[in-house]
Amino acid sequence: MIIDISQEVFSCKVYPGDPSPQMTRNLSIEKGDICNLTEFSMCAHNGTHVDAPFHFINDGKTIDMVGLESFVGDCFVAHHSGDVTESDANSIFEKAATAGASQRILIAGKTTVTVEAAKVFVKKGGVLLGNESQTVGPENAPMEVHLILLGAEVVLLEGIVLKNVDEGRYFLNAAPLGLGGCDGAPCRAYLIK
Repeated sequence: MIIDISQEVFSCKVYPGDPSPQMTRNLSIEKGDICNLTEFSMCAHNGTHVDAPFHFINDGKTIDMVGLESFVGDCFVAHHSGDVTESDANSIFEKAATAGASQRILIAGKTTVTVEAAKVFVKKGGVLLGNESQTVGPENAPMEVHLILLGAEVVLLEGIVLKNVDEGRYFLNAAPLGLGGCDGAPCRAYLIK
C-alpha cells in the first residue's frame, strides 16, 4: 500500500511571511493552443518540503549536496501532541529502534520539537526528522532547533500529512527536487506499508 503524505502545492500551508505558490497557464488547449503548459513559482519551503543544512548554516550543504540515502528508507511514524520533550524523544526513539527504523522519524500531530528533543535525535544518530508543521521547531523562534539538527546534518521533512497514518514502521521516499545551490526543496513524500 502506498500512502501519499504530501500537501497539494497550490492549496498548501505556508510559513508566515513566505510567498504562496502561484500558477499561470501559459498555453491552453481550450484556448486553441497545441497543449496545456503551466508555469509556477514557489518558495523552496512551501507545502511538503525538506530543509538542507544551508537553510540555517551559511557554509552548510545545499539540497543537491545531501545524499538521497537520508530521504529514502525505513522510517517510524510516531503520534504525539504538543511539545516533544527530551523524555518524549527518547520514548519515540525506543519505539522506532524496536521496530527497526530509528534513523528516520516522522512525528504525527500538532507538535513542536524542543531544543532538548533535538539534541536527543542527534545523539541517537537520526538522519531525517519529519513533522506536520511547516517548521520543526517553535514557529516564533525556529533557529536554535534548526541549528542543532541541521548542524548535525539531520535533514528535516516538514509539512507532511499524517492524520490517517497509523503509528509504526514504513518505507519512506521523500526525495527532494534537485535544486542546485538551494537551502531546501519541495518533495512528493510517500510511505509504503
